[in-house]
Amino acid sequence: MKIERFDHLVITTADLAACVDFYTRVLGMEHRENGGRHALFFGSQKINIHAGKAQFLPAAKNPEFGSADFCLIVNGPVETVKAEIEAQNWPVELGPVLRTGACGPIRSVYVRDPDGNLVELAEYAGAAK
Repeated sequence: MKIERFDHLVITTADLAACVDFYTRVLGMEHRENGGRHALFFGSQKINIHAGKAQFLPAAKNPEFGSADFCLIVNGPVETVKAEIEAQNWPVELGPVLRTGACGPIRSVYVRDPDGNLVELAEYAGAAK
């Protein structure tokens, strides 16, 4: 077997409206609801939202609010991303800072969603994408 890529990940939220507001208004994702299931779309990926612990089964063994920590690659300079986030009156926790991504050096800013999940927004520092 050879794993190719992520398709989606799942976050668990205590407040669906606040979660959707953050990811759509602050991060610019598209929210879609289908039969009571909520998802956030960006590029060719998505984040599924469980509005409560283990809302849909199977689920993670110990779903917790605010336990996720993930990195999203942005198109453009992280300074612009930081300014856009601050323009939405959302706090930036850290950055820009240098880190290491899956394909090489990245420059990152960090924010927390309403549940406390750590969201890293990064650009590759060279030609790697």
